[in-house]
Amino acid sequence: MKIAKLLALPVLTILLFSSCTSVRVLSDYDTNADFNTYNTYAFYKTGIDKAQISDLDKKRILRAIENEMNSRGFTKSENPDILVSIFTKEREQVDVYNNYWGGGFGWGWNPYFHGGPRGMMGMYGGNQVSTRTEGSLYIDLIDAKDKQLVWQGKGVGSLYQTKNIKKKEQRINEFVSEILQAYPPQASR
Repeated sequence: MKIAKLLALPVLTILLFSSCTSVRVLSDYDTNADFNTYNTYAFYKTGIDKAQISDLDKKRILRAIENEMNSRGFTKSENPDILVSIFTKEREQVDVYNNYWGGGFGWGWNPYFHGGPRGMMGMYGGNQVSTRTEGSLYIDLIDAKDKQLVWQGKGVGSLYQTKNIKKKEQRINEFVSEILQAYPPQASR
C-alpha cells in the first residue's frame, strides 16, 4: 500500500505539470479557400488594436507570429495575400480537490476511535481549492482581397503570472507555435 502511494506521487506530479504546460488547440477554416495561393502576409492593425492585453504582450505575440510565419516561408508584405489578426480571452479556473487518503491499517473496528476504521488517525485530508488563469489566444487569417476570414486557430492553456520575462515570452512562443501547427489545414496540404 505504501509503495503504491509512493509510486503514485511522481506520476501525479508529472501529470499536473504536463497538464499545466500544454496548449489545447482547435482550428477551423473555409473549405472553399485555396491555401496554396497565400504566400505573403501583413498584420491587421484594426483587429489587433481591439485585443485587450498589454501593448507589450501584443508585441510579443506579433513577434512570435512573425517568426513562425517567416519560418514557414511566408513573406511580410505591403500588398499581402492574407491579413493576420489576434484576439484574446482569459478566465479564472477554480479547481477543487478532495484530499481523502482512505485506507486503513488492519481489519475491524476500533471502539476507541469513533468515526473510522482502525489506525486511520491523520489519514483524512480536507478539500483543497486552487485557482489559475486560463487564457485563449485566437489567430485569424483573413483573405486580403475580400476581407473574409479563411482560417482561425485557437490555443487554450494556463497562463502564468510571472515576473520572469523570458518565461513569459517562452509561453507566448509555445502558444503561437502550437496554434500555427494546424495551418494550413490538412485538406489543402
